[in-house]
Order: sequence, then structure tokens, then C-alpha cells
Amino acid sequence: MKQAEFTRRNGSNIDQADCEKANVNAATITRLSKSNLALAFVSLGRERKRDITIFYAFCRVVDDIADSAELSVIEKRVRLANWRHMLRTGAQDEPLLARDVRQLMQKYSLSPNMLEEIIAGVEMDLSIARYPTFQELRVYCYRVASAVGLVSIEIFGYRNRRCREYAVDLGLALQMTNIIRDVSKDHQAGRIYLPQEDLARFHYSESDLSKRQYNEQFLQLMRFQASRAREFFSRAVAELPPEDRRAMAPAEIMASIYRALLRRIELDKFRVFEKEYRLSKPEKAGRITAQLFKSFLNWPR
Repeated sequence: MKQAEFTRRNGSNIDQADCEKANVNAATITRLSKSNLALAFVSLGRERKRDITIFYAFCRVVDDIADSAELSVIEKRVRLANWRHMLRTGAQDEPLLARDVRQLMQKYSLSPNMLEEIIAGVEMDLSIARYPTFQELRVYCYRVASAVGLVSIEIFGYRNRRCREYAVDLGLALQMTNIIRDVSKDHQAGRIYLPQEDLARFHYSESDLSKRQYNEQFLQLMRFQASRAREFFSRAVAELPPEDRRAMAPAEIMASIYRALLRRIELDKFRVFEKEYRLSKPEKAGRITAQLFKSFLNWPR
């Protein structure tokens, strides 16, 4: 499972060896990731764009460690532990990115715990493949998406502390959309993020999922997940302070793209077993332009 846009399932995996070379910088990692998120950075000034690129690169690197098909679980845990250490102090032969991340933390008064939360999230994929309840899944979503948003808004800059609630709920909305989109891919990887209680509620079993059963029970299950995602999107809309709409333009761009993606999946009746859903480049460009215009004029969504 990939994190909501800031890292997971939306770009290509980066070669882990390259990422950990001391001379590979954040801009290179971001370019190699080929993610949609880089497009959202267009709204930022040069300094904030550089800073969010450093943070984004950190997210990509720790996520790709957890997702690597070439590393054992033990090796993954060791490398993630190394990153936890490098957030707090320098290490011999550390990658250039580690120094840049520490400087970023100092500049924006980011505590190590804020970034360690993200590491804890990707690390959950090393030992957890099922979530009995949504409350348990929510912890995962918070760590891999909302925690990313909470750091990001510090870099974007905001005036009203309600932006923190906005970041949390928007992160949950993005991650739930990812989960809906990637049901089939995640199952092939041995993971089911749909809460077990929801499978039971709609009488859709893991066996049905393994057989890629597309029936009314599956549709009801997925409609329920989509309703949950839309609820988080709605909360984020209500929580975004008017005075911070322009500063939150990058997040609003991602919200616009993801809402459109969710709507497309819903209108197509969740055919996630047979197709991969994404917006075309012209569609993304249109949404980016429209959102920048709204943000510039400070129009509500």
C-alpha cells in the first residue's frame, strides 16, 4: 500500500541504493518519483518549494524502504531505525538528504516525533496485513497520510491553528481514496486494508476478494468506503480557515485531484479488479489551474 500521494502508489519506486548514496539530493529523488504531488508544488515560492521537496524526498525514501522487494523485513527495520537516528543526530556516511531534513526540522521547529510518526506508519506494513476495525485502520491512515499533512502545513505556513484539523481529515480522505483504488493491488501483495468489520457487515469474505468477486455485496462494501472518504473530504472543506486558503493551495490541488478520482471510481461502479484509475495529465493540469485561480482569489470550494 502506498501513502496518499505524498508518497505511496502514485509514483514509481525509486532505486533504494541510489537514494541512500550520500550525494543524492532531494530534488533528484522527487524527480525520479514521477509523482503527481510535484505538480502541486507549482503554487509555492522558491524557498518553500525547496523545503517541501526535501520533506517529500524523506517520505519517499522511508516509504520505499518499507515497500522494497529486495530487502528482508529485518533489513527494512534496520534502515528505518537508522533514519530515526538520523533525524536526531548526524551519522558517518549518511545520505545528503539526512542533513537537509535536520536543517528543515530546525528551520520550522519540527520535532523528531512528527517525522518518526511517518516512519512508524510505513513500518506497520512490515507486520500488519489486516485491520479488524476502522479505528485500527485509522491509526495507519493517520501515520502515513495525516502526519505527512501536519508537517506539510508547517512548511506551507498558516495562521489559524484549525489548519491542523484540516490536515488530519484531508489526509484521511486521501488515504481512504487510495485504499479504494488499490483494493486489488494490495490484495495481490498480501494486504487487505478494508476493515474486517466492514467485510463482515456486507457479507463479503476474504475468499470473495481472492476470487475477485464483483457482486452486490462488493458494491455495497465499496460504496460504504467511498462514503467514509467523502465524509473526511467534507470535514476538511469545513475546517479550512478562509485566511489560509491561499497558503494551502498545494493541499487543495491534491484534494481536487483525489475528489475527482474518487468520483470517477464511484461513477464507474468500483471496477478496481479490471482497471487502474487515474486522471490524465490534461485533467490534472485543468484542476491545478482551476485550484490556483480559486486560491489566488480566495474563493471557497
